[in-house]
Amino acid sequence: MPVLDAGMLTDEVLEAVSVESRWRSSQRPTQETKACQTAAVHTAEAELQARSTTATGSQTEPQNQISEQCLLNHEDLDPEGLKNFLQQVEDTVIRQLVRNSRSHAFDGFQVNWKDPSNLVSCHHSLQHPGGVERNLHVTKVSWSCTGAVLACAYGRMDDGDWSTEPSHVCTWNLFSRKLKPKQADVVIDVPTAVTALCCHPRQASVIAGGLYSGRVVVWDTNQTDDPVLAQTGISADSHREPVCEVVWVPLQKKAAFGVLSACSGGKVLLWVLDAAQHVLVLNAAYALESQQIPQCQGLKARGCSSVGITSLALSPWDPDTFLVGSEGGLLLRCSFSSKIPSTAPSDGHSLTHRAPAVFSFRPGSGPVHSIHSSPFHWNLFVSAGTDGLAHLHSLLQSEPLFSLKVSDSYVFQVQWSPSRPLVFAAATSQGEVQVFDLGHRSLRPVATLEQGGGGGAATCLAFNAHNPQLLAVGRTDGTGHVSIPATTDSQVVTQQQDWRNGRLHPTFLHPSHTCWDPQCPVWPQTQDRAPPLPPWAGHSPESEDTT
Repeated sequence: MPVLDAGMLTDEVLEAVSVESRWRSSQRPTQETKACQTAAVHTAEAELQARSTTATGSQTEPQNQISEQCLLNHEDLDPEGLKNFLQQVEDTVIRQLVRNSRSHAFDGFQVNWKDPSNLVSCHHSLQHPGGVERNLHVTKVSWSCTGAVLACAYGRMDDGDWSTEPSHVCTWNLFSRKLKPKQADVVIDVPTAVTALCCHPRQASVIAGGLYSGRVVVWDTNQTDDPVLAQTGISADSHREPVCEVVWVPLQKKAAFGVLSACSGGKVLLWVLDAAQHVLVLNAAYALESQQIPQCQGLKARGCSSVGITSLALSPWDPDTFLVGSEGGLLLRCSFSSKIPSTAPSDGHSLTHRAPAVFSFRPGSGPVHSIHSSPFHWNLFVSAGTDGLAHLHSLLQSEPLFSLKVSDSYVFQVQWSPSRPLVFAAATSQGEVQVFDLGHRSLRPVATLEQGGGGGAATCLAFNAHNPQLLAVGRTDGTGHVSIPATTDSQVVTQQQDWRNGRLHPTFLHPSHTCWDPQCPVWPQTQDRAPPLPPWAGHSPESEDTT
């Protein structure tokens, strides 16, 4: 092992080396100083002062000058012979004035310078003892073709279950000296509730009715032993649901009428009376299916299902047109001459059902309880239902012309006045009947028929075409009474005044707008035939038979 010498090991001093730390300086925040300045805010002051003065004056002539001027004018304009005439009749006039002063003809008479407060008055309150005992409701009212007899149908409006409770059809002759308001002149017993009623347009004793069981019956009140003139049988062609509407329609045969019926099952059937066999024979059949309804804004087809019909109305101007309202709020214009087969199941029907819908109006928010076409304007009709509104429609557009509030609850029926183009009445579930006049600037009713003490709903109403002042109203207050209010003389305004005032301009139906299809079952169609006259046009009985 080598041995090191101590001299070889020596101490050496080196220079110091220092390393500066930059960690602290890097962690310090960087600070900068900056400055900015905005533009100066400009301010201004302004003052405005306006001054307006008006000076008016008037001056009248002294009374003595006016009298003198009038006397001078009268002397200048005095007709020749006036003074001689007054001198001749002076003695006669004085004798008559003295005689009047001694007369007692007007003793106790007081002049009423105020307008009458009651616009309507109840002339009759009709009751049937059988309806009072069982608390039946008046479901329909209809006037005879003479305007003297009122027919009432009884049933129930609050029974949602299938009912077989018997009911009645009663008639009263309001112009008979033997009238008994609490006892009907004719009472027809019916095995089930009567849901539709319509008097014949030519025969005063014939009445058509629809039953809750789906049958359509025609009665003749002159036949006391058996008033049933004809009825539908139980077959695949008959209605299987309650009949909601029946109406008489003219047929191709002269002076012949058929019965058009509609039910909640979506069927509209036209029946022909066979008096010899005492049956109603099916002449035409229509079925409304949801997938065959023309589409409009706000309407959506909901699969393959029948449209539940709740109301039906004919057009008094176009014999090929009828209107239908449904449970879902649909409002449809239909045609009798439609040739489109319906997609409804046949189920052994003897006739092919056709789809009549040709146009859809904007649907409502609930069932359409009533439709009525205007007898003065062929494009105008009114509808009402559960939304409490009365909708005025035109056949030429889907949207309603306008809507007005009738009630906070349901409206069961609405009908135009047969004598006033702008007046219609509406029966509400609150028991009131509102009468509206569209000629007024206000959309509030011009007359209100109060519900009385019973508190029942007003289910139906009907104007008297021969005496437009009379309005029949049926109620559900448990007494089965019918009120016939008559407007006062101050409210009776003839239809000619409405025309002269320019409130409504009549539009005659041009022949090109009429159905000239020979297949149409409800009107004799000939190319040289004139269009039907409006109801207010004067015509003879001979022309009635030909139209």
